[in-house]
Amino acid sequence: MGGDGIRVFVVDDHRLFLSGVQAELDPGEAPDDGRRKVAERIGTEFSIVGSAGDVESAIPGIRASRPDVVLLDVHMPGGGGWAVLEAVHRSAPEVRFLALSVSDAPEDVIAVIRAGARGYVTKSISPADLKSAIRRIRDGDAVFSPRLAGFVLDAFAGAAPEVAGDELDQLTPREREVLRLIARGYAYKEVAKGLHISIKTVETHVSAVLRKLQLSSRHQLTRWATERRLV
Repeated sequence: MGGDGIRVFVVDDHRLFLSGVQAELDPGEAPDDGRRKVAERIGTEFSIVGSAGDVESAIPGIRASRPDVVLLDVHMPGGGGWAVLEAVHRSAPEVRFLALSVSDAPEDVIAVIRAGARGYVTKSISPADLKSAIRRIRDGDAVFSPRLAGFVLDAFAGAAPEVAGDELDQLTPREREVLRLIARGYAYKEVAKGLHISIKTVETHVSAVLRKLQLSSRHQLTRWATERRLV
């Protein structure tokens, strides 16, 4: 895959979208419809050095290829983009991440930026704007879709409330563990496997957390945890 240019690794579990991004950024990887011949003749600014459709294969792939920029889907099997960010940053802190998602929910944006991404754009972005975003991320800038920038500014300007100790004190240590994992986007079965408990026990803990914090849904739980900087 790829040659010279900005080294890009793409992580997305939707194969059609993944193929489209690869073709736009690195025509040499596209079917031979004319773009490949042009790419071979004049070169390309971007070089796709790898791709993955889940967390399990993304982490070793990124570590091995050491790309300049990772295009990272937020919601994927195996823990989501947060899991990839956390794992890679420990061993390859120089790799820069640009989150690319269909979601524009504030809790998703804030959580992935707190986890270490340098930017967040939605999948409605144009090819030209995506290329510009990758260049800027490679150069060290932070990049956000216009509507999302306000969420990040509010969160990092101190608008988000600090952790309320008395609220957390209501929860048992195990309930706090479950709260953080659920807020990071893990599925119940993934939480159960990670904590070595049953899915039914996870459900019981989540119900207890919702009741104690006076929340009514997983969505509210994620927002509550994100605003209090627990993820």
